[in-house]
Amino acid sequence: MISDKQKKLCKKLQINFINDDFLQQALTHRSMGSHNNERLEYLGDAILGFVIADALFERFPDVKEGKLSRLRASLVKGVTLAEIARELNLGDVLILGPGELKSGGFRRESILADAVEAILGAFYLDSGLEQAKSLILRLFDERLDSIDIDEIIKDPKTRLQELLQSRKQSLPIYSVSEIKTKDLQPLFEASCQVELLNKAVIAQGNSHRKAEKKAAERTLTLLEGKL
Repeated sequence: MISDKQKKLCKKLQINFINDDFLQQALTHRSMGSHNNERLEYLGDAILGFVIADALFERFPDVKEGKLSRLRASLVKGVTLAEIARELNLGDVLILGPGELKSGGFRRESILADAVEAILGAFYLDSGLEQAKSLILRLFDERLDSIDIDEIIKDPKTRLQELLQSRKQSLPIYSVSEIKTKDLQPLFEASCQVELLNKAVIAQGNSHRKAEKKAAERTLTLLEGKL
C-alpha cells in the first residue's frame, strides 16, 4: 500500500503502478538496507540514456554524433535529474535510514537524481518500455523543446578552464581519492581548488572522471554567483 504522498507523486508523474512494490523500492535509499533502489537506478539510467538519445536523434537529423552526445549528457546529468526531483517534491517521499534522514539526505543532489533514475527503472519493469518512454518524454519535454542547437555544450571542466582563463586566473587544481564503502562499490571524492574561492569544492562520483566533473560543475555554479 502506497502512502498519500506517494499517490500524489504518481499523479504528478501521470502514472500508476500495477505493482506498488516497485515504487516503494525505487524510493528506498541504500541506507535502509539491502532492499534498496540501486539496481533500479542502474536500469533507469540505461533506459533514460537510450530514450533521450533516440529523441535527440529524431529531432536533430543534421547534427553530428559528438554534439548529440554532449546534448544528451547535458540532459541526463545529475544536476538536471535533481532539478526534476525538486519539481516533483521527490524529497518528501524518499525512504531514508536514520543517518541520512538526520543529515538532510532528502535534499542531497545525488540521492534525488538517483531516485529519479530508480523510478524510471521501476516503471519500466512495471509497465514496459513504451510507458517508460512516454514518462521520460513528459519529464523532459520542456528541456528538449528549449534546446538551442547553435549553443555548444561543453564539458564542465572545459567551461571552468575557459572561465578562469578569461579572468586571467590560474587553472583549477584537482585531486581525487577513492573512498572505502561498506558495500565495496567504487566511490571517488574529488576536490577542485581555484584562486577565486576560499576553499576547495568537493564532489563525489562512482568514477574518477565523474567525481572531477561534478566538482568542476559545482565550482562553476559558485563562481557564476560570485562574479
